[in-house]
Amino acid sequence: MPHPETSLATLRPDLASFFEFELEAEAAGYIAAEVFPVVDVVSQSGTYGIIPLEQLLQDRDTLRSPGSGYARGSFTFQTATYACVEHGAEEPVDDREARMYAEYFDAEMISTARAFGAVLRNAELRVANAVFNTTTWTGAALTTAPTNEWDDATNAVPLTDVEAATQLIYDGSGLWPNALIINRKVFRNLRNCDQIIARITASGAGDPAKASDVTTAMLAQAFDLDHIIVAGGSRNSAIEGQAATPVQIWSDEYAMVCKIATSGDMKEPCIGRTFHWSDDGSSLGGTVETYRDENIRGDVVRVRHDVDEIVLYPQAGHLLSNITT
Repeated sequence: MPHPETSLATLRPDLASFFEFELEAEAAGYIAAEVFPVVDVVSQSGTYGIIPLEQLLQDRDTLRSPGSGYARGSFTFQTATYACVEHGAEEPVDDREARMYAEYFDAEMISTARAFGAVLRNAELRVANAVFNTTTWTGAALTTAPTNEWDDATNAVPLTDVEAATQLIYDGSGLWPNALIINRKVFRNLRNCDQIIARITASGAGDPAKASDVTTAMLAQAFDLDHIIVAGGSRNSAIEGQAATPVQIWSDEYAMVCKIATSGDMKEPCIGRTFHWSDDGSSLGGTVETYRDENIRGDVVRVRHDVDEIVLYPQAGHLLSNITT
C-alpha cells in the first residue's frame, strides 16, 4: 500500500504519554534498556573503538628517576562498527469503528498501545537473543551447565553456580560482574531454593515465611551482586491466524552473570549497549506519529525508532544453561 511522505505525518507526544501511563505493567517486564544501556550516536552508522581488556589491565613501569620523565602509556583500540536500523509498526484507526465503539474505548489510544507493544517487544527479543546466546558464549571460560537445575529446590546450588561464574569472569577479564539476568519463572524458582533460604536466614534477614517474602534485594545480597534483573515479557510465537502459543521472551533455560554498564561512558567495559540514532526523529522508546489514509477512511498511528543492539565484551559475561528442568 502506498504511504504519504514523512512530512505529512504529525508527531503525537500526547499518545506517547498514554503509553507511559497505561502500559506501565507491561513495560516493567522489559529489561532490554537496563541490560544494554543506551548510547546516542550522531550518525546512522559508523565505527567505534573498543579498548581490549588486556590493555586495561596491562602492567606498566611507574619508576621515575630524577631528571627523567614519567612513563607514558597508550591504549591500542580495536575498531568495530554499528548500523542503526529503523524498526516500526503501524495501526489503522478506521473512522467508522472509532465512532461505533467510542463509548467503550478510545480507538486511537488502543492502536497506539498495540504499535508500541510491537516495537518494544521486538527490541526486547533482539536483546534477549543476543544475551542468551550459546554461539557468542561458548567454551568452558564463557558458559557452564550447572548439574542441578534451579527448580530442584532441595539439590540446586545457585549461589555456588553464580559464584563460580563470577570467578571465571574475573579470571578471564579482570572485571567483577554486577548483575544476574533471569526471567520471572527462574526468579520464582530461586525463592524456593534451600540454599537461598539458608543464606537469607543466616544474613539476619529472618526466615522467610513464604516464597513471596523473598525480594530481588534479598537475592542481590545473597549473590553479592548489585543487580538482579528479572525479565517478565512474553510473546505469541504462533503464526498469525493460528491458536496462541505464548512463550517467554527471555528463556527459563538460561541465566546470565555479567557486568552491565552503570554510566553513559563508552569506555566503561560492559556486556553490551544499544546504539540509538535520533537525527531522523527517532526516540528510544518510540516516536509516535499519525497520518491520514483516505484509502481506508481513517488515521494511521505509527511508532518507530532507530537502534542497533551490540554485544561489546563477551568476556564481561558468563552464560549458565540447564537452569530449568
